[in-house]
Amino acid sequence: MQVVAIDTNLLFTLIFGVELVAQAVTVGHLLLSRRDVPSTVGWAGLVLLAPLVGMALYWLFGINRITRKAHRLRPETSEASERSELADERRAHGLLQRDFPDLVRLGHLGDALVGLPLVAGNRVAPLIDGDQAYPRMLEAIEDARVSVGLSTYIFDNDAAGVLFVDALERAHRRGVAVRVLIDGVGQRYSRPPMPRLLRRRGIPSAVFLASVLPIRSQYLNLRNHRKILVVDGRVGLTGGLNIRAGCLLHTHPRHPIQDLHLCVEGPVVRFLVEAFALDWTFTTGERLGGTDWYPVLDECGTTLARGVPDGPDEDFDIIRRMILGALTTARQCVRIVSPYFLPDQTLITALNVTALRGVDVQILIPERNNLRLVQWAAQAQVEQLLESHCRIWLSPPPFDHTKLMLVDDAWVFMGSANWDPRSLRLNFEYNIECYDRVLAHRLHALVDDKIARGRELLASTLAGRSIPIRLRDGLARLSSPYL
Repeated sequence: MQVVAIDTNLLFTLIFGVELVAQAVTVGHLLLSRRDVPSTVGWAGLVLLAPLVGMALYWLFGINRITRKAHRLRPETSEASERSELADERRAHGLLQRDFPDLVRLGHLGDALVGLPLVAGNRVAPLIDGDQAYPRMLEAIEDARVSVGLSTYIFDNDAAGVLFVDALERAHRRGVAVRVLIDGVGQRYSRPPMPRLLRRRGIPSAVFLASVLPIRSQYLNLRNHRKILVVDGRVGLTGGLNIRAGCLLHTHPRHPIQDLHLCVEGPVVRFLVEAFALDWTFTTGERLGGTDWYPVLDECGTTLARGVPDGPDEDFDIIRRMILGALTTARQCVRIVSPYFLPDQTLITALNVTALRGVDVQILIPERNNLRLVQWAAQAQVEQLLESHCRIWLSPPPFDHTKLMLVDDAWVFMGSANWDPRSLRLNFEYNIECYDRVLAHRLHALVDDKIARGRELLASTLAGRSIPIRLRDGLARLSSPYL
């Protein structure tokens, strides 16, 4: 038997050549497809310095595989609904000019960025924690006559989750068109996962981008982080609340979570329905349309409002640019509440410039974050803000998951998006912007209460950290583009 000798040098040369070609292809893909310079530099460095690990991680987690085209997936709406939308848009801009002249340019920015009109005649009510939000959500489901659409990141199989499953099952048995969409990573936060229970109960449901890995990790990319409930196309609830027992503070859960949601009625509900319908169609192929989902919506309040979708597709970078526009518009105050506060350098500069021109910039973040790496990175970043006279407060436990931005006495911006790269560049998010002094006053009072219970973070406190702690925080900050 003849043994074929292999030239070891030739083999190593071939392997080296293949590796070089793979590196070149990967770096080329990075340069052509990624817009964010720090992230591009970080990935390129990883690919060049640790080729096998870097390339594997990039092709697994660094690529945006979302290729949906919104206009192809756009649901079929009714003609009457579209005529109503045009009339609402004309009326809203007249009211914006009359009642909020200082914010007209911000309204025009929203028109240009979002591609959805500002609409008048909405009623918007804040709901604090699951204690207020869950009863209102369950009531809406129980009252549903024709349709229920629910999209959430986390839907835990626990005492709170079962309340929703029971209500959804009752609606389904009444003949209501029920559709439930859960994120592929978010479904793994409880065992057994909720989609299994929904299927067992016969409730139509789907999983958004199911993870190929049998784990749950907040660091997996392209998650659907939106929280949207729409009932009969007329009532919408959205904000930061997931569905889990920890949000019911009156039950004294082991891991309590503060949060904020909005109940909205009026013409703006159409945009929540459309966001849900696009995600549902992308996931299942089923189009949701007609008057069951898109009825003609009458005016029922005084709030000017607009839905603001964001994601790594055609809606890329909308929320971040809306924030930048709002900062340039602010005259008296900017107040920000965020659980994960890792603004990029552009946002940090914008916050600093806003504070330096005399605007009172107040930021509220948790004293103890549920993600330690995020807390360490945030501690390294906020030094830059304190130097420019931004003021930062630390909210005591329970963990505050609220996502809210207020500008002056009239502009409200809230929803599912955090102030971190993952929310602003990788996740599918949904916020609502509102022009309403009464609503803003109520939410300013909520922030006042949070600040009264918190403590202000001073530059001297950060300067007093030990060298090892400062090094730890600095290293964590280097990973902020991936958090």
